[in-house]
Amino acid sequence: MPDRGGGPTGPRIRVGRPSRRARTLLMTLGVLAVLAMAFVMFAGFWTDWLWYRSVAYSSVFTTTLWTKIGLFLVFGLLMAIAIGVNVWLAHRLRPPLSAMSLEQQSLDRYRMSIAPFKKWVLLAVTALVGLIAGASASGQWRTWLMYVNGTSFGQKDPQFQLDVSFYAFDLPWYRFMLGFGFAATVLSLIAAALTHYLYGGLRITSPGARATGAATGHLSVLLGIFVSLKAVAYWLDRYGLAVKSSDFKATDNWTGLRYVDANAYLPAKTILFCIAAICAVLFFATLWRRTWQLPVIGFGLMVLSAILIGGLYPAIVQKFQVQPNEQAKEAPFIQKNIDATRDAYDIDDAKVDDYEGQATTEDDTKLRAAANTAASYRVMDPNVVSPAFQQLQQRRNYYQFPRTLDVDRYKDKDGKEQDTIIGLRELNIQGLPKRNWINDHFTYTHGYGAIAARGTTTGTNPTGSPDFTESGLPSTGEFGKYEQRIYYGEKTEQYSIVGGPQKELDYEEDGEKTTSYEGDSGVSLSNSFNRAAYAVAFSEPQIMYSGAIGDGSRILYNRTPKERVEAVAPWLTIDGDAYPAVVDGRIKWIVDAYTTTNGYPYASRTTLGDTTADSLTTNQRAVVAQQNQVNYIRNSVKATVDAYDGKVKLYEWDTEDPVLKTWRKAFPGTVEPRGEIPQELMDHLRYPQDLFKVQRELLTRYHVEDPAQFYSGSDAWQVPDDPTNKEPGSVPPYYLSMKMPGQNEQEFSLTTTFTPRGRPNLGAFMAVNADAASKDYGTMRLLRVTSTVKGPGQVQSELNGNDDVAEFVRNLKGTDSDIEYGNLLTVPLEGGFLYIEPVYTRGGNQNYPLLRKVAASYGSKIVFENNLKDALNAVFGVEDDGSTPPPDSDDPPPGETDDPPATGSAALKKAIADAQKAYSDGEKALQEQDWPAYGKAQEALQDALERAAAAQPKAGSEGDKADGAEKPEGDAKPEGDAKPEGDAKPDSSAEQASDQGS
Repeated sequence: MPDRGGGPTGPRIRVGRPSRRARTLLMTLGVLAVLAMAFVMFAGFWTDWLWYRSVAYSSVFTTTLWTKIGLFLVFGLLMAIAIGVNVWLAHRLRPPLSAMSLEQQSLDRYRMSIAPFKKWVLLAVTALVGLIAGASASGQWRTWLMYVNGTSFGQKDPQFQLDVSFYAFDLPWYRFMLGFGFAATVLSLIAAALTHYLYGGLRITSPGARATGAATGHLSVLLGIFVSLKAVAYWLDRYGLAVKSSDFKATDNWTGLRYVDANAYLPAKTILFCIAAICAVLFFATLWRRTWQLPVIGFGLMVLSAILIGGLYPAIVQKFQVQPNEQAKEAPFIQKNIDATRDAYDIDDAKVDDYEGQATTEDDTKLRAAANTAASYRVMDPNVVSPAFQQLQQRRNYYQFPRTLDVDRYKDKDGKEQDTIIGLRELNIQGLPKRNWINDHFTYTHGYGAIAARGTTTGTNPTGSPDFTESGLPSTGEFGKYEQRIYYGEKTEQYSIVGGPQKELDYEEDGEKTTSYEGDSGVSLSNSFNRAAYAVAFSEPQIMYSGAIGDGSRILYNRTPKERVEAVAPWLTIDGDAYPAVVDGRIKWIVDAYTTTNGYPYASRTTLGDTTADSLTTNQRAVVAQQNQVNYIRNSVKATVDAYDGKVKLYEWDTEDPVLKTWRKAFPGTVEPRGEIPQELMDHLRYPQDLFKVQRELLTRYHVEDPAQFYSGSDAWQVPDDPTNKEPGSVPPYYLSMKMPGQNEQEFSLTTTFTPRGRPNLGAFMAVNADAASKDYGTMRLLRVTSTVKGPGQVQSELNGNDDVAEFVRNLKGTDSDIEYGNLLTVPLEGGFLYIEPVYTRGGNQNYPLLRKVAASYGSKIVFENNLKDALNAVFGVEDDGSTPPPDSDDPPPGETDDPPATGSAALKKAIADAQKAYSDGEKALQEQDWPAYGKAQEALQDALERAAAAQPKAGSEGDKADGAEKPEGDAKPEGDAKPEGDAKPDSSAEQASDQGS
């Protein structure tokens, strides 16, 4: 045939299928891509399993996993079956296609387009809906486990006489099931209606009947199921009233029934239940009647009843019955709320005693003697002195201490228990001299040593610094020998690979020392499969091929105490502050954990993140559970995490808690009995701060047990703002060994103050026995102040306006230093309240706080002195006779005296000259980084300062007149404001003696 295309001819190009080799290559690449994606998904699962196995809590992983899988499969299949069966049934009940209307003709192309694929479309739709429903149901694993393992509370609610476990464990599951039933019914109804419409069973614009009889019967059954579920919802809503939150002037977050609930909503819900049940029967009857008339009338009646009975009637009852006499009407329900709330937050045994707040004696000598034993006044504030620990004990930039240190109790050499400030020298990855993958994860792997200081005394090098009982690198002191390496800590958030060919830096002190991890924690990386899984899970390919990983290598991660306890016990709420203790030759992190629920009937709810916040949580310590709302809480578990091998132990603490019993049934073997707690560990357990803060917030209102007084709010308290902190926030609770009125011995306590709502004066003082080894552990005592007593804010304001303070601050300006207030401690004393506040200075040549002054207030008097002893003497106007020295006294015991020091102006001048020379020598050594010489200079400086203090002539002495020497202003000690001869600033030499770690 001739070419008729008008163009040049050429060879034809045949477009055919790819070659077999190309198809094989494409198929291989596709399979590899699928396998790679599957391995990426599998890596997370596999590494989780390995981690749980490494901490010996694999049962937690498997129980949680199988519960999620079971819920996913069951509810996913139920949803898929519900949708699939209804779509299939609607398709089967389709009418025969005869004469087509215009509406049906327009739908015909859609039917024709899906006809070849309708089975696949049905499978795809049901599978997608099933996956979504299954994923949603798997998130309810906690609800399911609590439902099947629920333990009785042994206490019934006052309205329905049902055990509290019904509301805490059963009702949440019933509500989930009801919600799932509604979702399945609504989706089935939509799917069935669309199918009927597509195949002609439902018509919108066509003339004649709008629905076939089959479609009418099918859809009416689904509507009947929906209304039946609504009837069940009305019935459950009756019980939901007992745990319903509402606005009420008596208190925020009111929970439980009120008068209108019991007398209007409750009967309304019962009536609506009956109406809905009847309406459902009418819908089911459509199967035989084939008409919508009665169901539509019934449904309209149900909606109208819901508006009138469920909305309008309660509003009328509230307006005309309750409001004219609300206090009397609500009194029985307020009493139920008070009783339930006090029980749910474990404050029902809190003892409230009236306390005058004014001294019961005018004998100043008696008051002064009583002050010595009233408390172990903690002048070292753990929230302030962390920078001093950092400067004096950091030693290397790659170590760090927490911003807020912890308070614990340790015995001194004489076996006497004392309040102790403690912190661990943890690894600071940001301070490494050189950052790279090997240094970050192989070389610098752990911190080293615990550092502790007495809470009631100050050190002398330099004066005003912490009085260390455990210090140095490695740490030495009163703790004895213990494993000092810290592989698990609050600041240890990066992963480390240890135990392999690459050596770790142990510490640097007189030379570099290396180590290799010998613990059994972490996951082995000895095989390639594990290495590949972690390379994918951590997005770090070097884990796969690095030569620094070999036989014996183990990867450590999830290294903070909170992370580890949360992982092995995901059903617990973790306290925001883990604290360390040296126990049986090991450093243990102690973590308080709580069981909670928001289903305790009548108990008012609280948001944990709000009630546990204070002036320190802004930037120093964590907040518990953030926005979790609860109305029941127990400190049911004490957990420990070993700082060396990361081993986690959970100990039962509250043996009566039904929520803990429920979880122990769900996860058997994970929590050890309380009797297994070692005594040495028991000595360091304490009452948790976050629980205390939740309880004190509730006690601002619920210390009142009379409904009328509670309703009026006339005796409501508030937690005052922290007057010593520039950041806004409530005053934090303070650990303090002290005596409450009527007690003979000091008890380790957790304390707080209250002020009347809207007023600054002191309203109440609260203390709880925080010593877990005491038989009175957890005993709460509240002192309701019955007279007008200055509150913490007022005391702080008076202190700020004190003339001595003003002069002290003016003198500080010349040294470029700032004043910093420590914790304002409140101690009941002989009918009144004694306030003690340490005052620190920071700045100039010393960039960490040193204790310089102590303020004290009792009654109307406020003083500002060089140390605690002088402050107590001044506030009572009586010199202590030394028979009962205060806890921070450095005086020798009675009967023991030191050799008399040299006195007189010549000795004073000599001492000042020696101090200036020692200071100059120290500065020179510091510039040359000659640490031995620097240490000797500091010792010489301290000796000179002590000689200067001892040589100072006393006012009116014969030595003064004979030598003609003028008395220097203030004290020659660094706490004073006197300026020594020469150009040295006040305290400058002492303030410099701290830069060893720079």
